[in-house]
Amino acid sequence: MDSGILLLDKPRGLSSNAALQRVRALYHRPRAGHVGSLDPLATGMLPICLGEATKVAGDILAGRKRYRFTVSLGARTATADAEGAVTETAPVPALGRRGVEAALAGFLGARLQVPPMYSALKRAGQPLYRLARAGVTVERAPRQIELAELTLLALAPATLELETLCSKGTYIRVLAEDIAAAIGTLGHVTALRRLYVEPFESEPMSTLESLAAADARGEPPPLLGPDWPLARLPAVHLSALEAQRVRHGQCVTAPLAGAPSRVRLYDESGRFLGVGTADARGAVQPRRLLNFAPPGSGY
Repeated sequence: MDSGILLLDKPRGLSSNAALQRVRALYHRPRAGHVGSLDPLATGMLPICLGEATKVAGDILAGRKRYRFTVSLGARTATADAEGAVTETAPVPALGRRGVEAALAGFLGARLQVPPMYSALKRAGQPLYRLARAGVTVERAPRQIELAELTLLALAPATLELETLCSKGTYIRVLAEDIAAAIGTLGHVTALRRLYVEPFESEPMSTLESLAAADARGEPPPLLGPDWPLARLPAVHLSALEAQRVRHGQCVTAPLAGAPSRVRLYDESGRFLGVGTADARGAVQPRRLLNFAPPGSGY
């Protein structure tokens, strides 16, 4: 199978890893990894890098995410979503759109957020959710996140429907609890959908069912190229000799305007080779190359 990026529309009730394993099984278990996790309750875009595309996962992970979510007010749960048992209740004040929107405005910009115990973060090699299930709570250092947008889509007496564009590392379950507290009550997430991960905001997603049906017809998976999320980086096109030198880890010289810190590298045929760094003199050093056999190698 060619390497590339698959944009999966993860279904509700399936963990991100379980969704990944289904994709791997469908395509005869290639090397693969998902970028960013979605809770089992959540649906939506889960980028899956197949083959050599796993080497650009870090660039995808750094992108912002857009979520649409529903907050049920008046109750806190152990997991901060509908999957956990209710641990506390509180009355819900009479809410008006103007007051709720004023509270939401206070969440915009950079802020610190403490990750939840029910998360995949690890402490001494143990995922926090495993400790939480055993009744153990440990201190978690706050992380800086940033919300570029936070919009009220619908307001009911005990329900908020919201949409946000946020930085990596944002926990929507924690955000929902904090929003509920800001309007004077408790809350938890009952529905969550990731609409997109930058830079894939305009790209279609595939469901597990559509992938299985396409595979049954003998159609290849709808993959984006490994260089797709790197379009913001300047491209350097190499001669055959330069491409050979780069594959051996050697530096080459390329005419570049300015001094970009990272560049995309391509051979004469236009095949993406990987990522390099360039200095002010135009010296390009390979940094992370894809493991493709060179043309004419017989492999």
